[in-house]
Amino acid sequence: MKDLRIVFMGTPDFAVAILKHLVTKNYNIVGVITAPDKRAGRGRKLHESAIKKYATSANLTILQPKNLKNNDFNQQLQSLNADLQIVVAFRMLPKIVWQLPKYGTFNLHASLLPEYRGAAPIHWAIINGETKTGVTTFFIDDKIDTGEIILQDEITIYDDDTVGSLHDRMMLVGATLVAKTVDLITNGDVTTRKQPELDEKAAPKLNPENTKINWNKDIDTVYNKIRGLNPFPTAWTNIKNGTEEISAKIYTVQKEITDHNMAPSTIISSKKTLKVAVLNGYIIINEIKISGKKKMDVQSFLNGFTFLEGAKML
Repeated sequence: MKDLRIVFMGTPDFAVAILKHLVTKNYNIVGVITAPDKRAGRGRKLHESAIKKYATSANLTILQPKNLKNNDFNQQLQSLNADLQIVVAFRMLPKIVWQLPKYGTFNLHASLLPEYRGAAPIHWAIINGETKTGVTTFFIDDKIDTGEIILQDEITIYDDDTVGSLHDRMMLVGATLVAKTVDLITNGDVTTRKQPELDEKAAPKLNPENTKINWNKDIDTVYNKIRGLNPFPTAWTNIKNGTEEISAKIYTVQKEITDHNMAPSTIISSKKTLKVAVLNGYIIINEIKISGKKKMDVQSFLNGFTFLEGAKML
């Protein structure tokens, strides 16, 4: 068994679980590529990526290029003499980077490709009401998430899954799949299959427009939208309360399927409960954050907030 020299590329927590698994299993990680430190927060302090924090603790060589086509970076990358590169939740690579290693560069994508190509596959699978998803390893080519598939593993989406719970399960399954993929490549046993052209289910980048709740939709659509964005980046809405209009983020919710005659988006509240009328029932809100306040359970929220008659979600 050849001890392949591996360069790992990634940035967020999802990638950390995969890298940690490889390090724990003694794969030869000769370098880690991640995003540059960014200034954030009130103090504009420099923040390191999750991958950099872990790579530092594991004493791994770290590169943080601003430009992946930069000559200095490419010389540094070549000096690592990698046989294989692994990409998990990073960014699109130029050809000069992905074609560099002898055994190529493969990506772990959080969907069953060709479905849900794009930036937010875990979110969109839940938002669209899927009951299964999975993880895929594939060799990178010059397009986004279109390369030849190496391995796939299917994962069930449960009715109460949030993007947070599904994300954590997918990390564990993904870590095992990446290790299996490395072993196949190492042993010369890898076979691939071309992806079909299918691109009906996309996973575009999330933004304020596509994360806003439309309360005029049916109960399952609204429920799936909210849980598919919980806890990040979070579904949001505006609350019309008398003459006041407030922005709010909605976290944990439940469904109450029932017939009613209330107009969609109507708010029904008591001292302990908060729900919103939608088609075919009500969305019961368990956690909420209004603009300028911290996230709280709904009973704590209702202790300090009064909904006026006629209040509704916008």
